[in-house]
Amino acid sequence: MDLTTAVIVLAALLAATVGAGLFLRWQQNRPRPFDPSEIVEPTRLGAPALGDSATLLQFSTEMCSRCPGVHRTLRAIADDNHGVLHLDVDLTHRPDIAKHFHVLQTPTTLILDRHGVVKTRFGGTPSRHVVEMELDRVRTGVRHG
Repeated sequence: MDLTTAVIVLAALLAATVGAGLFLRWQQNRPRPFDPSEIVEPTRLGAPALGDSATLLQFSTEMCSRCPGVHRTLRAIADDNHGVLHLDVDLTHRPDIAKHFHVLQTPTTLILDRHGVVKTRFGGTPSRHVVEMELDRVRTGVRHG
């Protein structure tokens, strides 16, 4: 293999790797639907009850650098919306919950309706605007797509 061919192959591999990384990063912060048959029991998470209209359920760990920022954002959203509760569950010593909810990264955020049905799942750091949009969708019962 000559030098020109090797450089072209390496450049193609680099472009493919960067493209795949950008696609995965783009997918990470988008809302995704979750299993509609799953009903979350608040007592299993250490909470007495769920929110009257919706619950923002955040999964964090002690070593997560982005979790405190997401916590502040979700807490502010819950404080601004009557009937919305923010629960933050530390998975550091709860691998059973991480396994049950298939949490592979923190923060992971679930939006639950008033019955505890998971309506939306975010992996990573969602923007406040997207969370509020999804929260409105869940509270009003309007379905997109």
